[in-house]
Amino acid sequence: MIDSPNNRSLDAGQAMIAPLMKEPVHRYLLENGLTVLLKPDNASPVCSVQVWVKTGSMHEDRFLGSGISHFVEHMLFKGTDKRPGKEIARLVHESGGYINAYTTFDRTVYYIDMPAENAEVALDVLGDSVFASTFPAEEVDKEREVINREIAMGEDDPDSKVMHSLFETAFNKHTYRYPIIGYKDVFNKISRNDLLDYYQERYVPNNAVLVVSGDFQVADMRAAVEKHFAAYQRRSLAPVYLPEEPLQLSERRSDLYEDVQISRVAMGFQVPGLTHADTPALDALALALGSGDSALLYQRLREEKQLVHHVDVSNWTPGNVGVFYVSMVCDPDKLEAALEEMRSYLESLQEEDFPQKIVEKVRRQLLVTEINTRKTASGQASRLGTAEVVVGDIGYAKNYLNRISQVTSSDLKRVLDSWIRWERLTTVTLNPKEELGKVTTLEGQEKASLDFEESVLPNGCKVLLRENKRLPNLHIRVALQAGALYEPAGKQGLTALLSTMMTKDTEKRSALEVAEAIEGVGGSFYEFSGNNSLGFAMEVLPSDLDLALDLLEEALLRPRFDEDVFAIEKDSHIAGIKEHLDDIVTSGRRALRKKFFGAHPFGVSGSGDLDTVESITLEDVKSFWKQVVVGGNVTIGVSGHFDATELKAKLEALLEKLLPAALPKREVEFAKPAEPGVHREFMDRQQAIVFHAYPGPGLKADDYFVSEVADELFSGMSSELFDRVREKLSLAYFVRSSRIVGLDTSMFYFYAGTSPERFEEVIVELDRETRRVMDGVAEDELARCKKRLKAAKRMSMQTNSSCASQAVLNATYGLPANEWRIYDEKIDAVSVDSLREFAKNYFAAENRVELVIGPKR
Repeated sequence: MIDSPNNRSLDAGQAMIAPLMKEPVHRYLLENGLTVLLKPDNASPVCSVQVWVKTGSMHEDRFLGSGISHFVEHMLFKGTDKRPGKEIARLVHESGGYINAYTTFDRTVYYIDMPAENAEVALDVLGDSVFASTFPAEEVDKEREVINREIAMGEDDPDSKVMHSLFETAFNKHTYRYPIIGYKDVFNKISRNDLLDYYQERYVPNNAVLVVSGDFQVADMRAAVEKHFAAYQRRSLAPVYLPEEPLQLSERRSDLYEDVQISRVAMGFQVPGLTHADTPALDALALALGSGDSALLYQRLREEKQLVHHVDVSNWTPGNVGVFYVSMVCDPDKLEAALEEMRSYLESLQEEDFPQKIVEKVRRQLLVTEINTRKTASGQASRLGTAEVVVGDIGYAKNYLNRISQVTSSDLKRVLDSWIRWERLTTVTLNPKEELGKVTTLEGQEKASLDFEESVLPNGCKVLLRENKRLPNLHIRVALQAGALYEPAGKQGLTALLSTMMTKDTEKRSALEVAEAIEGVGGSFYEFSGNNSLGFAMEVLPSDLDLALDLLEEALLRPRFDEDVFAIEKDSHIAGIKEHLDDIVTSGRRALRKKFFGAHPFGVSGSGDLDTVESITLEDVKSFWKQVVVGGNVTIGVSGHFDATELKAKLEALLEKLLPAALPKREVEFAKPAEPGVHREFMDRQQAIVFHAYPGPGLKADDYFVSEVADELFSGMSSELFDRVREKLSLAYFVRSSRIVGLDTSMFYFYAGTSPERFEEVIVELDRETRRVMDGVAEDELARCKKRLKAAKRMSMQTNSSCASQAVLNATYGLPANEWRIYDEKIDAVSVDSLREFAKNYFAAENRVELVIGPKR
């Protein structure tokens, strides 16, 4: 083989990941047939314990279409002979852990992420729950109501509806055509005896895999696994008949019309399954066509033709048949043109349209993906579980990357011609109703310090650096104060649009060249914005640091605000707002903000609304950029694998080019909610969403950390609010609190998804809960809440991106960059009395904004 630069680049990339592939994984079987995978990694003092049961909706046999696998998942933490259901969540949370589960077509997974010293608690709880649950009779109907609300949520979610319809239309025989959650009528016929029968048939040790990843000694963990799992007995496992999907011979289409504002499209081509020789090339083709801003379909349909606001391509291949699917979001009047152009463009592609740089980009993206899956203990465990359960080979990642390395331009053209066949196409569209009728760990590895070294330049800009050489990964984050308080009146959304435009064209590169540059090395480059800030982030391999710094400097100091690009991005931004307005929870939250904040700048979402964004011009964006990108308002943080001395000098040289300037800010006092009282709004959906909003403290307030504890107190599976409203009374599928936080003020709100007939009962319970805190919560409840918060903070510090995000935003707001050091102390200082005082100060009935949004009764 010729030693080309591209081959050398791939060899270098594989050499970089080779040590990761050699990290030890201990695989063995217990005598009862349970497969055990142990992956030690001492980088962070956490563990992820996961039990993968090899049963999902496709294995439901006589219960097919009922969602019984998902129902069992919901029931598994409701109690065992050893402990009642409430004690399960309480024990995990007391130990600083996070417990959850999910169901797919082919598996049901139960997992606990836990501080390493308490990993045996996770083993005890999961072994007991997965193999010895009792399915208390009184819990079955309660959980049935919860799942009915979840089904209603899926019916209300336009994106879920499109994807379900795609699978229902694309598969005629295979069980993939049935929704994982089940059909409501079939689901409601499931009895407790049915649940027990299915559970006893499928939940056997010889049909499960235990995965543990994190900070542990292998010998100790093997002993703990034996202690908590060996006693469960192997049982016979009946085979499940899975019908083969016949070859699709003709094109299929389904057009749906709902109460939405924008069109969504899902297009699926029938392709072979995971083990087919063409699957790696099909995966590569999906990335080349629809992954990132430089992808071929993105450039053609969005940038050149301006027919869509978003396009994405994936190759879904879980078993012996799959779907290569394209998803698009577009204006209704451009739907047919977008479909026609996509077809015409794919038919026109030749081998030369897949140059070597695209092949190399795909290889690098897959390499980076492999690295990213290993950032956390939970991610490593999930990767191993997928390889063992779905693929059947824990060495799959290495083999797959080797197969990808052999993909060529001619392979991409060959699989395009072989599998993207129009007689195998299924198209589903979801459109506004008014459109109806118009159209048819490594040896010697050290634990990384979590601290950032902070330096402040003479012009006020800040540089934060944290060396972490555990993985060949580098995250750069730039943040500036911005948001509603800095935007001109009536121009809300300007912050979000500016952040987007800064990642597009520069004086040196077009938007496409920017995308090609970053995606060509497998990196990512994305913007962010919110109520108080804007910025962008990059993630690359350490070898690509100089490219990242070049792109950073161009984006920050020399953006070229192209008129055509702005028109596209503004149009796309408006489309995004319309998408949000289709979702009942997001739409309700927007309405709540307006009623709560009124004329205050926070009255409009950080993304703006349709009127404010429509009024924004390119000159507004340029002017805002000049206003906020000034000395003293830029913070750059880097976490990962780099040389600190060298990088610090480069970043300081870059930031010194900014001259200090005043940062105009609207001083708007927020005294009390604009429209306290009771409000009702109507939306044609199956569920009702209840909101209760109160004033709250800002980020810089003395009692901000009390609000942190209060928010946690009202949220989560073990909270009193959740336990009473969802578990005991079955009033809501979800219920919790949240906040919209500014530096000086915030909105603290409760929200719950319930049935239209029972929202008044939910309101009574929300009132009951605030009064309970005013009277004083129990000391043990507060202690559990604090433990969860502190554990969650520790869990959030596993990745470079998360560490950099927290540090940079804190420094931007004038808070300690290494705030994690004082976090536990601040949380521990919150007492029952300070919580009681917090509730009395903020949860006054006269300051409450109550909003219920849902269907007319």
